[in-house]
Amino acid sequence: MKKPYTKETICIQSGWKPGNGEPRVLPIYQSTTYKYETSEQMGRLFDLEEDGYFYTRLQNPTNDCVAQKICELEGGVAAMLTSSGQAANYYAVFNICEAGDHVVLSSTVYGGTFNLIAVTMKKMGISCTIVDPDSDYDTLCKAFRENTKCVLAETIANPALVVLDIEKFAKAAHSHQVPLIVDNTFATPINCNPFVWGADIVTHSTTKYMDGHAMCVGGAIVDSGNFDWSLYPDKFPGLCQPDDSYHGVIYTERFGKKAYITKATVQLMRDLGSIQSPQNAFLLNVGLETLHLRMPRHCENALKVACYLENHEKVAWVNYPGLKSSKYYELAQKIMPNGTCGVISFGLKGGRSAAEVMMDKLELAAIVTHVADARTCVLHPASHTHRQMNDEQLKEAGVNPDLIRFSVGIENAEDIIADLEQALAAI
Repeated sequence: MKKPYTKETICIQSGWKPGNGEPRVLPIYQSTTYKYETSEQMGRLFDLEEDGYFYTRLQNPTNDCVAQKICELEGGVAAMLTSSGQAANYYAVFNICEAGDHVVLSSTVYGGTFNLIAVTMKKMGISCTIVDPDSDYDTLCKAFRENTKCVLAETIANPALVVLDIEKFAKAAHSHQVPLIVDNTFATPINCNPFVWGADIVTHSTTKYMDGHAMCVGGAIVDSGNFDWSLYPDKFPGLCQPDDSYHGVIYTERFGKKAYITKATVQLMRDLGSIQSPQNAFLLNVGLETLHLRMPRHCENALKVACYLENHEKVAWVNYPGLKSSKYYELAQKIMPNGTCGVISFGLKGGRSAAEVMMDKLELAAIVTHVADARTCVLHPASHTHRQMNDEQLKEAGVNPDLIRFSVGIENAEDIIADLEQALAAI
């Protein structure tokens, strides 16, 4: 039996497999549609009786090659690309939820995800219960209801940097016969594979480390294939009962372990259309080829910067899972022994006003609405990404008013520290 490729090799070699005389580099299939010789063959494609491409809103060869690479990195059975990380989380939940259903949501998820589930999807009749990811198992279980359909959390919360006890969450989800969906954006599959710890579905904002260069917005969903939907046909009718929009196909019977991703592709993408463009997928693939090189440097730099900040007299607190002083250090070492991410959060003794002064003085680090790319950047979440939250919600999300989110890039660490030094001197 052939030995599986390591992640380093998957980053470079997986996805596109050129044949004799074909392009070595993944082509951009910049076409909306595909030609067939007979009407009958096209009909079989629309009936899901045959594999193939007929319209890029559903599937595209460039996109599928990149999705396959991400799937292999995560150790899943099937994956799909979406137009953004927000679309990925929406599809991941909406694929198994409908009006009247319920979601258990970690309180520390990214502000946009929080608003998506707690506000926008509430308008669709889908309710949620917010849980503290640090809750003990019994407290966590109290959040579940008879109509709960899934649990959603993040491996490393953005920007609170809470490290998820995936095993605890998976145990709670499975004891209530629902899947655990984990957003693995910050850790990436280089540093953590949530499926190993019991997660069932993984999502990504590929806009972040996977792209790595702030060039293209995108998302991805990966299914482990481990959750057996057919055991709970009444709880997951969309997967286990006939789909009238496809002549009564039952996804679990027709597609087995690929039922979840197939439904999300042929039903949700067909109807909602949040497809990633082939051009963006091509750029994403270029980023993925160096992901295994960039992530160790992000983590190495972040640890140096975190140690510097922890010892600075003007800094009130520092939160980074790689620091031994972090409450999540031991858990991070267990599930992410090779590193966590390049994002640090910290606060200044001068509070919110001091944070604004310091950020305005930074020269190398840019104030941008972004995180997790090659360039160092900084953001004040309470004023920017989480500004839609009230003070109580900010507290639940682990976002203090003085919290500064500092995304450490892959420049020389000493240059990054020098930039912080001169900015802090201005306070």
